[in-house]
Amino acid sequence: MARMVVTRINEGFAFNAVDEAHNTMRLDIPVDQGGHGTGLRPMQTLLSALGACSGVDIVMIFNKQKEYIDLFEMVIDGEREDGKEPALWKTIHIVFKFKGSMTKEKAEKACALSIDKYCSVAATLRAAGAAITWSVDIL
Repeated sequence: MARMVVTRINEGFAFNAVDEAHNTMRLDIPVDQGGHGTGLRPMQTLLSALGACSGVDIVMIFNKQKEYIDLFEMVIDGEREDGKEPALWKTIHIVFKFKGSMTKEKAEKACALSIDKYCSVAATLRAAGAAITWSVDIL
């Protein structure tokens, strides 16, 4: 079982989230929404989790294929539902950027395997109604 301890850290909306290994993430909301802007916004952490989950899958795939990764970056854009509470992620697009020994075809196959088969965060977001699209750039 996973456990996170989330503790309010100021008089506003900032929280520290700490896992079993004492890794910490600070969350807050922007100043224009009443926060101090001192941490990641909660909904954006879902996009970050999608990137990290998929990234782990892709690195594992490339390692098995003995592909060398010099640079791996993901740019993730999301759009939330308008006028709804809660406002879920409606669309998410990921641009996977790679530099290394992999071909574009191998990179596309690794990304497809991750997003369509292995990444639990992608599956969770899709189950909540998000449409996830992606593309690959070889640098």
